[in-house]
Amino acid sequence: MSRPPFEVADIIRTAGNSFREQYGVSLTWPQRKVLDAIVRCRTAALGGHRDQCLSCGREAISYNSCRNRHCPKCQTGARDRWLARRQQELLDVGYYHLVFSVPHDLVPLMWQNKRQLFSLLFEASAASLLDVAADPKHLGAELGFLSILHTWGQTLTPHPHIHCVVPGGGLAPDHSCWIASRSSFLLPVKVLSRVFRGKFVAGLRRLFAHGQLRFFGECIPLHEEKGFASFLRKLYRQDWVVYAKPPFAGPNHVLHYLARYTHRVAISNHRLLSVSASEVHFRWKDYAHGSKQRTMTLTSKEFLRRFVQHILPRGFPRIRYFGWLSNRRRAQILPLCRARLNQAPSAEMPAIAKPTLWSCTHCQGLMHLVELLSAAQLFFTERKEFHALDSS
Repeated sequence: MSRPPFEVADIIRTAGNSFREQYGVSLTWPQRKVLDAIVRCRTAALGGHRDQCLSCGREAISYNSCRNRHCPKCQTGARDRWLARRQQELLDVGYYHLVFSVPHDLVPLMWQNKRQLFSLLFEASAASLLDVAADPKHLGAELGFLSILHTWGQTLTPHPHIHCVVPGGGLAPDHSCWIASRSSFLLPVKVLSRVFRGKFVAGLRRLFAHGQLRFFGECIPLHEEKGFASFLRKLYRQDWVVYAKPPFAGPNHVLHYLARYTHRVAISNHRLLSVSASEVHFRWKDYAHGSKQRTMTLTSKEFLRRFVQHILPRGFPRIRYFGWLSNRRRAQILPLCRARLNQAPSAEMPAIAKPTLWSCTHCQGLMHLVELLSAAQLFFTERKEFHALDSS
């Protein structure tokens, strides 16, 4: 894919100072850190390395990446390594994609309690899948699956939801056999949505009783027990959306899907159409009207305000594993699943190419690392080259 003409870093460079002046009081330390990392990514400020082509001997200097998980430029390597590991865990069965969303009325409270309520979103959606699947009326099996948190909509507005990738079946309660789901149906979404609503509301009630929720601005009335109880009743009267997409074409198709979703940030640089000191123009997909491509213009400060909303709390994992795919059970139960399915063990994980190997722009030969360069070394190198050009 070609390099995009505009980047989120360009917006931070042009409008970052005025954005910080206006919203500085409300910006968290992780949000400030992400903005600083993105604007310095692949610049001399982070140091770099000198590479040389193995074929023609041509040399080039490359700048280091920031490796921040919210940076639009730094997720490719992490995604590829993660996908290589996941490839070893795929079973030769059909896979399903389910999405759990919460009502819009809940979003302000979630944004004031991200760590607690994003965790509750993971837990309630996973428990709903596990409980409904274990019910003999539906599947009667133990599932193993992964969940991915997304917090944004196409226009960067808050839209917290969980993507779940689930194999089409699971182990019998006594682990004696594999119970397969129907070819085009995993679990009833209406049942899932009711169970999900009940578990999430129960979790909210528990967090409130233990004083683990914070209330600011429009959520201050919920601080009182009576107001919070009324809020919960309102939530319980609404329909909670659980959406089941058509099953994947096969295990290999699952990996292509995961490559698009797992390490995505709120917006990719390729969606930016133009960037100026005052405005940002970007492309978005209108799912409510047949996924039609549309464009939107925001002020630069409003764009950054929306962008930083989706920076997760420090150390908060956005990919989690449940059932027999959980970290504590995977090594023991996954081979058992293969045995019950009469499938051969997975092949060894393929080696991942070293990130220092890339193609020479002159002859397409392989470049190799010659020398690591600090930010200070790069500064003096570039200054020396500038004076050499100026004198010529």
